[in-house]
Amino acid sequence: MNKKYRVTLTAEERAELAQLLARGKADVRKLRHAQVLLKADTAGPGWSDARIAEALDISVATIERLRQRFVEEGLAASLSPYRGGKRIYARKLDGDAEAHLIALACSAPPEGRGRWTLRLLARQMVELAYVDHLSHETVRRRLKKNALHPHWRRMWCIPDKQSAEFAYHMEDVLEVYHRPYDPQRPVVCLDETFKQLIGETRQPLPLRPGAAERFDHVYVGNGTASLFLACEPLAGWRQVAVTDHRRRAEWAWFVRDLIEEHYAGANKIVLVMDQLNTHSAASFYDAFPPAEARRLAERLEIHLTPKHGSWLNIAEIEFSALARQCLARRIACADTLRRHIDKWQEARNADATPVQWHFTTANARIKLRSLYPAVEP
Repeated sequence: MNKKYRVTLTAEERAELAQLLARGKADVRKLRHAQVLLKADTAGPGWSDARIAEALDISVATIERLRQRFVEEGLAASLSPYRGGKRIYARKLDGDAEAHLIALACSAPPEGRGRWTLRLLARQMVELAYVDHLSHETVRRRLKKNALHPHWRRMWCIPDKQSAEFAYHMEDVLEVYHRPYDPQRPVVCLDETFKQLIGETRQPLPLRPGAAERFDHVYVGNGTASLFLACEPLAGWRQVAVTDHRRRAEWAWFVRDLIEEHYAGANKIVLVMDQLNTHSAASFYDAFPPAEARRLAERLEIHLTPKHGSWLNIAEIEFSALARQCLARRIACADTLRRHIDKWQEARNADATPVQWHFTTANARIKLRSLYPAVEP
């Protein structure tokens, strides 16, 4: 057999290949190359390429290339599944260019753009001559490595500086949430929002196999409806009222229904609310005679969440569930809205799922310590 590239293994090389195959823990292509070299060894079996190809289910061309690599580059190169070893690429972003990318991503976007995108950052890096060319995928990897997401945006409502008032109201509400359940002093959270009433100009087409539900982009605006929601977290109970307005009188009537109907046997209702101008016992005096207003006010123990801290109101969790499960569609009139909300409320109360609040005052003093005024001991 006149082969240009002959495989002749030393005793040490044969022992190394035998040990590699015995372990069997290398890359499968590396193991296959070791088998080929052992079979092609002229000091050993000395098989032909055709016989090796048939036995190992490999092409003759692959065996010929493997012979050439062994002769020209040695045993280590012939075992590697990659031609020429590991490829080395030049970094598109060195230390200075990467620093410029991070600074650019943390800056305000150009005029006319709401936020940075990966492609916009890549184009801006080239325009500013920090690099000659750059792909958005390279930008993504660099930003991910530095935990930067300029195309994301999140809302978090906390003050921008130390606030004793915020700390007081926050700890006051957190203390209320960790009281044991007391039917004579139930903890009730109250909040309000609105729902835009939207009517259709054309009848939507329902969902069917092969086609999604379709509706016209043109709609009819029918105003808004106000929603008042109260929930008792430990009991898994909630009540929603739909009104035409959100004045003091609507708040007073809604809270009076809670006092007179749902909690008639309770001594006091521990009411948690945010600091809207209507959320006050003073609203009773706008809706009822003074004696009645005073009687209702004495049935309440009011605790207010801090300004920029409405996320402490558990009623917002219920509003989120209501929006996702019931209100995520077009509803044309207030009567239809009331009917849907009543059905949602009935099913939700039947489940009686309580809210497990885990954030404590101890957590707040650690995670939000920057909001506490610095006091020297």
